[in-house]
Amino acid sequence: MKELKQRLLVQLFVIYTRYLIGGAFVFSSVIKIQGKRFTADSGADHPIDTAWHFFETLYQSGIYWKFLGGAQLVAGLLLMTQRYSKLGALLFLPIITSIFMVTISYEFAGTPIITGLMLLANLMLIYWDWDELRILINKKPFIDDQKRWNKDTVWEITGIALFAFTVICRVLAYHIFLWFGVCCLIGTIGLILGLKRKNNYN
Repeated sequence: MKELKQRLLVQLFVIYTRYLIGGAFVFSSVIKIQGKRFTADSGADHPIDTAWHFFETLYQSGIYWKFLGGAQLVAGLLLMTQRYSKLGALLFLPIITSIFMVTISYEFAGTPIITGLMLLANLMLIYWDWDELRILINKKPFIDDQKRWNKDTVWEITGIALFAFTVICRVLAYHIFLWFGVCCLIGTIGLILGLKRKNNYN
């Protein structure tokens, strides 16, 4: 694992996986915190054993619906900051596991594939940081004090920028393609700046 963590492409994959699944949680959380439905239509008239009725029940719960959104927002933010990504990955796990179980319990077409991949990505991130997280099972952690490129502040700044734009975009109800395009731009700028600073870690 130590040699793997030194590889440029692997470090980038981990960094941008945190942005991707963290950003997805932030994107879906804001509408819950605002107390709004996922869809424009109510699911109250759908059969009780359908996904739409299930989500309508969650929505009608009020406080619980907003709590779900708040938990997703915090988990996504922690992941995207990079600095607190270990805590974010741990908080992310029970939430995405619950979501995955919901999607396989109801008729969701291809959604279980997406949620399943998010769950696998989350497990991969936990494994990536397992040297330090193993303290959770009473094992002595291996603290890596080496100055590494993937811990450069440019990744933290990029993550905060992605988080802030996603929240603003959702609050102001911007089009999803605009959100995606600007996030790609922010991510690309972060990548360029990160690559320019890489020599400081060689």
